[in-house]
Order: sequence, then structure tokens, then C-alpha cells
Amino acid sequence: MILVLAACGSGNKGTSADSVLSGMDSGSQAQDQSQSRNQSQEVSAVSSAASDAGKSVEKKHILVAYFSQAGEQYGVGVVEKGNTQIVAEMIADETGAGLFHIERTDAYPTTYTELTEAAQEEMKDKARPKLTSSVENWDDYDTVFIGYPIWWGDMPMPVYTFLESYDFSGKTVIPFDTNGGSGLGGTVDSIKNETRADTKEGFAISGVTAQQDQEETRKEVKDWLSGIGMSQ
Repeated sequence: MILVLAACGSGNKGTSADSVLSGMDSGSQAQDQSQSRNQSQEVSAVSSAASDAGKSVEKKHILVAYFSQAGEQYGVGVVEKGNTQIVAEMIADETGAGLFHIERTDAYPTTYTELTEAAQEEMKDKARPKLTSSVENWDDYDTVFIGYPIWWGDMPMPVYTFLESYDFSGKTVIPFDTNGGSGLGGTVDSIKNETRADTKEGFAISGVTAQQDQEETRKEVKDWLSGIGMSQ
């Protein structure tokens, strides 16, 4: 939009200059004033577009990185979208942030019992499973939300892989989770230890609430974001 408007402004200036060179009569003054007003309007439009572009860039400075698991989950049955993903998308909606899904290269089992057994085995081994992708333009983000479900009282191991894969220097980290009643547990301290970053007040909500009462979930998310100064 900026390039098109700027080109139009340049074209008008060229027309005015050509008129001067060909000789303007006294009646052309009004026309020149009209062209001047049009150019002023174009400059105003360019400034407005630039302002909008600036806002768009600001939104890209926030990232919501989350791990979430679909399939059979505690208290909600088989779901197509994980509890934490629901919350992550709400945070992105309310802050204008980008989204990044932390995904394990080898997918977890989709049945609840097998999933919990696999997660527990990883935790015992302090495993760092490989991830499917990485964040592009990491240095462009100054605020990173980190989201995860609570598994066996901790973050899933792929979240640790993510935290250890990036330099969080100079960034603000904001944790959030879905859980079965444990809140954030000790995960905030774990995130602080892994990132050494400035960490804001986290958010925790029941996975059942996130999945089955999304109106209430959004309300709680909005209240939390407002309280930590992260609303749009």
C-alpha cells in the first residue's frame, strides 16, 4: 500500500512540474492548489499506512510457543485439539502474537494410559526428544509465552528441549499451563532456571475447563493478560 501511494504522490508532483514548464496561465492556480491538497491527502494516507505497518511489526514481537497433546486426555475423553492449544490460541488472539507449536518428532501414543507411561519414562531418563521444527527469526521476539500441560507434576520433556534450544537473553518469558488440579507446580522455577530470563506471573487452568467451558477460559485469560499488562 505504501509503495502504491508513494508512487501516486510522485506522479502528481511530476504532472505539476510539467505544467510549470509548459507555461501556466493565471486560471491554473486553483488547479495547483487542488493538486497540493491531493498530495497532502496522499502523504497523510502513507503516514497512516506506515503507522499500521508499525503496529503489525509490534505484534510480531510476541510469540506463544506451546506443547499440546490431542487424542485421549484426562477428564475430557478423546479430543481433536489439545487443552493447552486452546489456551495458546486465545492468548495469541488477545495479544496479536505469533504461534509456534512445540512438536516431538516421534509422536506420542494417543491413548491416555500409553501416553502417561511414555511421559513418565522420559522424565526418569531426563530425555530431550527431538522436535519437528524451530522458530524462525527468534531474535525478533522480545516476549515469549511458554505453554504446556502438566504431566507427572512437570512440563513434558519436549518443552525442556525447546527451552534449551534458544538464547533467552533480554527476553521476557510468561508461562501458562493446563492441569488436573496442580496449578503451575514447580514449573515456573524450572523455566527460570532454564532460560535465566525475566519471568512474569504465570497462568494455570484446569484442562477440563479449557476444553469444555471456553467462554469461561477466555474470560480468565483476558483477566490475566490485563493484570500483567499484556492486553492489546
